[in-house]
Amino acid sequence: MAAPSYLTDQERWIPVLLLNGRQEDLGLREVMLRAHEIEDLALPLPPAAAGLLRTLTAIAARLTALDDPKMRAGQWSGRRRQFLKEQGRFDAATVHAYFDQYIWDAFHPDRPFLQDPRLAVQCEERAGVNKLVFGRPEGNNLAWLSSHTDTDPKPVPTEQALWHMLIHHYYGAAGQWSVRTVNGQRISQAKAGPLRSTLSFHPLGRTLYETLLAGLPKPAGNWPRAADHCPWEEPHLPDPLAAPPPVTWPGRLLTGRSRHAVLLIPAPDGRHVTDAYLTWATQEKLLAADPFLIHDVDPSKPITERHQPRRADADRALWRDLDALLLAGDENARVQRPEAFTTLNDLPPELRAQLRVRVHGFDQDGKTVNRTWYTALTPPIWPWTQENDPHMADWIATCSTEAETIGTLLEKVSKKAWRTITSPPTATGRAPRAPRRLPAWTTRARAAYWPRAETVFWDLLAHPDRDARAAFATDAVAVLRDVTRPAVTQHFRAARVLAQAAAELRRPPRGSQRRPA
Repeated sequence: MAAPSYLTDQERWIPVLLLNGRQEDLGLREVMLRAHEIEDLALPLPPAAAGLLRTLTAIAARLTALDDPKMRAGQWSGRRRQFLKEQGRFDAATVHAYFDQYIWDAFHPDRPFLQDPRLAVQCEERAGVNKLVFGRPEGNNLAWLSSHTDTDPKPVPTEQALWHMLIHHYYGAAGQWSVRTVNGQRISQAKAGPLRSTLSFHPLGRTLYETLLAGLPKPAGNWPRAADHCPWEEPHLPDPLAAPPPVTWPGRLLTGRSRHAVLLIPAPDGRHVTDAYLTWATQEKLLAADPFLIHDVDPSKPITERHQPRRADADRALWRDLDALLLAGDENARVQRPEAFTTLNDLPPELRAQLRVRVHGFDQDGKTVNRTWYTALTPPIWPWTQENDPHMADWIATCSTEAETIGTLLEKVSKKAWRTITSPPTATGRAPRAPRRLPAWTTRARAAYWPRAETVFWDLLAHPDRDARAAFATDAVAVLRDVTRPAVTQHFRAARVLAQAAAELRRPPRGSQRRPA
């Protein structure tokens, strides 16, 4: 019987949405051949889509020779514009020549795609298919919302196993994994994946072809002068105990920073995965700023910790990050837009005008807890950038700042009102202690405020003559009254305390000049 095989460049494991509205499943090779016919990826798992976009972007750089580190910035931008305006698609002969060079078989005995075959010998035990698949309970964890158990693990279709493998490479957990023994050293600790708990922003063109070229990170003179390889291009499997190769542009930057090693165990026909090895890939830090992340800057921290990726938060609406995308920033900025966005003004004008942003987030803690993943899509926002419309960009930043300021103030005054009304001053006259948990008023006020604030935000963009702070404060006062209405009849001091809280929300900051209404 033939050995199991699953050629990822040919097998249909990538769902895509075509320009004609139909959805198809394609292999890697056909995705690149038909990128000009594809509107967007349609993977149902946002973190897998974020990882696959980086993989496809690296391949796009190879196919267009936009990975030449000797190319000057102006040459690089001009060549990219030429591909977008004149060619409009990847050259078929170049696509076939590239894919014919490398091994794409997910179950190849020596170089399985994005896997390490040595785990079959170096690991003492398999992790189990439930550990591979995000969302399934594994080990001693209770199966609250799933029928899967470790006593009867169900195989997963190979295409889905590949999606989850991508998530482990980019968003994998830190902590204890299967013991891996290399040169007599038994190690089970793994570091978190390079995108763990982050929010990923991708320029979205009218076709996948435009998306991949628009998202190419620009060349820079400070990248290490070393051969740049994606994992499937590496001439040899890496030594897990040795220092990894330096992060080079663009291949290793986009695809070569995984801290986890995976080996899928297939069913005899290769159509399902029945088990898997999961463990650490390297113990070294791979320092590099991902080009699709917003970075918050804290000048007070050491230089290696100064730039921190903005964390994914499923409770935080996307519009609250728009200002970080639109403002160009400078060396003193506290927020830096994704590096891939810094060259978007070099794109053809007709593409810039329709450029949207696809957002993929995975709300996790820094180690092992996975909360939820989500995706979002902006309208065409690039005409509003600081480079194109500085007044609009500044107005968006003002609206975002005022929304955050009033949101924070609403939490503060609702906690203070709750404490004052429900816990009168002690006999010594001291104010009551703040509750350890958020009061019910604060929780409900926060949940009600932000959806209303989003409506106000978009309305303010259409009416830039309004007073942004006053608009958000009006909604915050309405929210506070809604969530505290029962207290007015239950506590004799509630009306006065809540009136003071509302007045504090409406009060302009000291020294401010109100915009005319």
